[in-house]
Amino acid sequence: MRRFLATAIASLALLVAGSTPATATHSWNGYHWSRAANPFTVPLGQNLTSAWTSYLSTASSDWSQSTVLDTRIQAGSTTGRKCRPSTGTVQVCNAAYGNNGWLGLAQIWLSGSHITQGAVKVNDTYFVLAQYNNINEKLHVVCQEVGHTFGLDHQSTTGASLNTCMDYYHNTSDSDTLSTHPNQHDYDELVTIYTHLDAAAAASAGGSGRAVDVPGSDDDGTPSGASRARGSWYIQDFGNGRLLLTHVYWSPTGH
Repeated sequence: MRRFLATAIASLALLVAGSTPATATHSWNGYHWSRAANPFTVPLGQNLTSAWTSYLSTASSDWSQSTVLDTRIQAGSTTGRKCRPSTGTVQVCNAAYGNNGWLGLAQIWLSGSHITQGAVKVNDTYFVLAQYNNINEKLHVVCQEVGHTFGLDHQSTTGASLNTCMDYYHNTSDSDTLSTHPNQHDYDELVTIYTHLDAAAAASAGGSGRAVDVPGSDDDGTPSGASRARGSWYIQDFGNGRLLLTHVYWSPTGH
C-alpha cells in the first residue's frame, strides 16, 4: 500500500544560536545519484516561463562549482502543472499551484538509495505577491529545491541566515542578498555524499514518470497529510525498494 510518512528533520543538532556550523552535515539520508566517476552531470530540464529562466541559470552555475558534480540545462520533457519526471534528469517547472502553503518543492524518485529522477516546482501563486516577488527570494527557492535533488537537506530550518540557499531564511527585497547561493558547507557535503563511486552510471530502476504523481490538493504535488512543519519531508512507498520523496519549502506564514 502506498503510504506517506512525515518526518521533521533536525538538520544541525550541533548548532547553537549565532554559531557557524564548522562540521555541517546535511545529507538527505545518504540518497545520491549513481555514477561511475566524478565529476558527473545532472541534466536540468527547463520547463519554466521566461520569468524564471535566469534563476535556474544562476542555480545551475552555482551548483556546478562543486568538485564532484556539474549541471547542464536542457530542454524540458514535460508540460503542464504536474511536472512529470524523466529518468536520469531533474525537471524544473513553475505554475500557479494554488494557496497550498508552499513556495517550492523538490521530489526525488529512488531505487534503493539511488536517485533515478527528480522534479522541482515553484509556486507562482505566491511569487506574484509583494512579500515574495523579489529577485533574491526567487534565487533562494530555486537554488534550494535544485540542491535537494542532489541529496542535500537543509543546513538550518530556524529562519536565520547561514548565508546558504539551503537554510530557511526569507528574503524580503531585491537588496536582501543573504542565502541566495550555496556556501562552502554545501560543497563539502556534496563531496561527502559522493566520495564513494558506484559500479555503474545512473540507474534506471527507478522507472518512468508513469503513475508516480504525488496525490494532493488540485493535483499540485502537495503530499497527503502534509504537516507544514519546516524541514518536513514525505515518503511514498511503491514497494520493491522504490520510493518517492518530497521535500516542501513552506512559506514563512504557511498560507
